[in-house]
Amino acid sequence: MDVIFDCPHCEQELEVDAAGAGSEIECPSCGERITIPKLGDPGTRVSGGVELGTGAPGEVHPINPIASSAAAKVEMHLKVPVHSKPSERLIEKPPAPLEVAAQESDKKVRIKTIRHTDCIEVGHDRFDEVVSQFLGKVGEKNIVTISTFNYTNLDIGTQKLMTEYGVLIIYRG
Repeated sequence: MDVIFDCPHCEQELEVDAAGAGSEIECPSCGERITIPKLGDPGTRVSGGVELGTGAPGEVHPINPIASSAAAKVEMHLKVPVHSKPSERLIEKPPAPLEVAAQESDKKVRIKTIRHTDCIEVGHDRFDEVVSQFLGKVGEKNIVTISTFNYTNLDIGTQKLMTEYGVLIIYRG
């Protein structure tokens, strides 16, 4: 059975399982600490449109006769969670723009360009290894962005235009 009551601070209507009576929660509307009243305390109601605790013990009064009719019953699904630790934020603030983050951080924003051509040693392509080593050295939390790029250069030996690629890493360091 659920007990329905109003927050004493902001008057938000709350519905909580009666087993939680007497425990403290934060109001989801105003954030103030409130104690869940016991079933039968003044101002409490049960799901179904009856108010308890306004008259003699055990006396039940309909709040609104129309509300107790079968046609007007609307199922409410407002539940207040009971937590033993502080509540967590469900919506995180967006990260600060890069310019602001760079000014507030004690680390400077830096750029590293790694070209594929520079990673070829005696016929062995070490591009992936070089990039992985650099990223490991910088650390994942310091990486701002990684972008790939293509470029064309003139090969002096063959006198041909060669298309190459590389990676541009912006990081804090």
